[in-house]
Order: sequence, then structure tokens, then C-alpha cells
Amino acid sequence: MTKIIGLTGGIGTGKTTVANYFASKGIPVYIADEAAKEIMNTKKVIQEVQALFSENVILDNGQLNREYIRDLVFSNKDKLIQLNSIIHPKVKRDFDNWLSQHQDAPFVIKEVAILFETNGQNYCDATILVTAPLETQIQRVLERDKTSKDIILQIIQNQLPEEEKIRLATYIIENENLEKTYEIIDILIKKLNNI
Repeated sequence: MTKIIGLTGGIGTGKTTVANYFASKGIPVYIADEAAKEIMNTKKVIQEVQALFSENVILDNGQLNREYIRDLVFSNKDKLIQLNSIIHPKVKRDFDNWLSQHQDAPFVIKEVAILFETNGQNYCDATILVTAPLETQIQRVLERDKTSKDIILQIIQNQLPEEEKIRLATYIIENENLEKTYEIIDILIKKLNNI
């Protein structure tokens, strides 16, 4: 039976870099955020999400204004919970369909930004936590996104504390030196093929 390995980490830790390296080694990788973006672009979901907010969250092109929604939900936990209750079940169904197409793989990687926050580890055979120093996280996100340090810190504060994630993780990758990170992943791949 194909093992499910959950991959997670805070914003700017380099989850995507780690996921891409696994994929480059021929391991099937499911990126939950990408699936959620696609799901959020469907007409039915756009209507469901708009119904949550009194403000207009739909852009002129008919798509959701994801940045505006992000700002609204990160300052309102109830709205975040409601938004997640719309999106998460649909992403779970999408993942189950995807997994059925990869039954021949010894294991797959399921990359989820909020794996532990949603108790997603309960549906995984093992988990990998990607970490990085706070300043590194902030610098990476500032370079990648057009956002402010305050918004980045707000996102980090809304995520589970690092110590709690470390306690829940099966494996930890400190992602500051890319070469070292790749070496750790190569070792992990051998372990994961044998669990």
C-alpha cells in the first residue's frame, strides 16, 4: 500500500523547494495549496466564498481576490475557519482521487502548509517538517511576495508554534543550506522507501 508522507512547514521555510526536490527524484508530490487555488477558481466555490463576506471579494475578471481574502481571514479567525470548511473537504476529495492514480508508488508526498493545524498528520504514515530561522523565513517571503513584514509576522503568528510542530513531526529538515537540505532528503528517501 502506498504510504502518505505529509510535508509541512511555516511560510518561507522552503516547503516548495523540498517538494520540488522530491519530485525531481521521481516521487509523486501533491501540493495542497495549488489544488486549493484551482478549486477556489470554480464558479460554485467562488459563490460559496463570496457568501461568507459582506465585502466584495470577487475581482473584475470573476475570480476571487485571494490577497484581500487572506488579509480578511488572518484578522478574523472565525472567517478563516469558515473558509477552510468550504475548501478543505474539496481538497481532500481531490487528493483521494490523485492518490488512487499513484498506487504503484512506495510513497507519495502530500505538501500541506497547515498540516498539523488541521490534524492532517492523522492521515499520514509519517510527516516531514521543514524549518528555517525566523529572519530567513521573513527575508524569503519579502523577496518572493509583494507584502510587508507585518503581514508575514501575522501569518506566522496564525500558524502553530514551531515547537509544537517539531513535537508532532516524524522528520525535521532545517532548510538553510540547500546542499545540506538535498543530502538530508536523499537519506530520507531511502528511509521512506522502507517504512
